[in-house]
Amino acid sequence: MADTPKIVLIGAGCSGFTTAKRLKFAGIAFDWFEASDRIGGNWAYDNPNGMSSAYQSLHIDTSKTRLQFEDFPVPADWPDFAHHSLIARYFNDYVDHFGLRPLVQFDSPVTHVERAGNEWQVTTRHGTRRYATVIVANGHHWSPNRPAWPGAFDGPMIHAHDYKTPFAPVDMIGKRVLVIGMGNSAVDIASELGQRSLAGRLMVSTRRGVWVLPKTLNGKPVDKTPLPAWMPLGLVRKLAARSITKAIGRMEDYGLPTPDHRPLEAHPTVSGEFLGRLSNGDIVIKPAIERLDGDGVVFADGSRESVDVIITATGYNIDFPFLAPEDARITDNHIPLFKRMVQADPALHGLWFMGLAQSLPTLVNLAEQQSKLLLAYLTGHYALPDPATMTKAIATDEHRYQAHYYASRRHTMQVNFEPYVADVQREIVAGAKRLRIAA
Repeated sequence: MADTPKIVLIGAGCSGFTTAKRLKFAGIAFDWFEASDRIGGNWAYDNPNGMSSAYQSLHIDTSKTRLQFEDFPVPADWPDFAHHSLIARYFNDYVDHFGLRPLVQFDSPVTHVERAGNEWQVTTRHGTRRYATVIVANGHHWSPNRPAWPGAFDGPMIHAHDYKTPFAPVDMIGKRVLVIGMGNSAVDIASELGQRSLAGRLMVSTRRGVWVLPKTLNGKPVDKTPLPAWMPLGLVRKLAARSITKAIGRMEDYGLPTPDHRPLEAHPTVSGEFLGRLSNGDIVIKPAIERLDGDGVVFADGSRESVDVIITATGYNIDFPFLAPEDARITDNHIPLFKRMVQADPALHGLWFMGLAQSLPTLVNLAEQQSKLLLAYLTGHYALPDPATMTKAIATDEHRYQAHYYASRRHTMQVNFEPYVADVQREIVAGAKRLRIAA
């Protein structure tokens, strides 16, 4: 390896360490910085860097065979849906198995990345160094989107990012709790607090109806057997929607608002418990918030509820605090990326993003596949298309993966794992062909 690496990798979550493994085994030198004292990112519960959104009871909603890495299977005795502690252990075992831990410079947050001609100046506590390539793997579930409403609320208001247990950071035992949102964190937290032995009254506020999908059908994980990557996405969604509606029926029958879209026309909300809690009367559904009102909340239907604690499960922002805005232009939580990895502007081809997608069914092993294209580029076996072609491809891909969703900031990074990975493989071949033609 060269004594002076020209590549820097930011972040040691699953996107970071799978990329690091790819670089290491290709014999490529790189510096690797992690803000925390441990690997795992979002899945390192109570991570001292404050960036983990995991709560104590969290189980992943992706089945074990779908999230495992291609050359490091999950333990055979795992349950279908693993607790976050098993995920963290699996990540650490991967890092140690492939000898990656000595490569990480822990407690080293990257504070500034700036273009300097054809290079990038990167600043950490170790000083400032120049690199030819910056690889960003800092995740996108750590910067909470904290909405505001008219009025004021007297009690504590926390984001789902802050939630750890029914006792922390706020004691909610016997309290009147309002959860805002209907995404995965919202229904998980509501299902936990909705137990009659915990919150005194549990309410969920939602602006629109959603489909809450089961984790299992006929005793098997819903995502265990994916349909072929060659099958048109429209047909995949149609077949899946038919199975879902047959299995769970109408959302109105559980007391939820009627969805204004069909199943899989929104990022799925998945829960094995929430619909049962609704059927038991443990959770009360309320419409959108109109205003905060001291010790209570007034809703869009004019009703008012006394509330002790509010939990906003309102999603996350894409955030690169170390990058200049002109180097990563984010509009409405969206940054256009070719194959969800690199921008079209040639001046920014030294800046790559790993795992910056909302992949179905899982994000855990996405960067492991993305890193194959990155490696081909770094080793001179792949050429990017011209900027106009990249820009057109970005629009085409976003329409393919996102056009069927309703307009929302949560749908700006959607991809489907199998067809996306197949597309990346085709692009590697196409990039190699471009090199041969140019030679």
